[in-house]
Amino acid sequence: MKQNIKPVVYGAVIGAIVVMIVGFNFVGWVTGKTANEMVSAGIVESMVPICVGQYNGDADKIAKLAEMKKTDSWKRPEYLVSQGWATMPGAAEADTTVARRCVEKILS
Repeated sequence: MKQNIKPVVYGAVIGAIVVMIVGFNFVGWVTGKTANEMVSAGIVESMVPICVGQYNGDADKIAKLAEMKKTDSWKRPEYLVSQGWATMPGAAEADTTVARRCVEKILS
């Protein structure tokens, strides 16, 4: 009985390693951290059109766009936040990640 245990244990360990390699590299498994990052990125991307829509709804958008273009690139998200475009309906404050992506979208 003891001589049969060693090959079974080795086979189980090697099999588990092969399954993990195949799962993470070819099947699409991800770690919890990667899944959270993917969800966060998806949420941000879903909010960007709202931000752009709020920008498009501003009556002074042309003048404000010219002013934003004059602003240093690293301060543009702050400018966008100050205009209220990056604050989502029902939210108390703006998300800076949404503001950065929104600036990219508006300027593209």
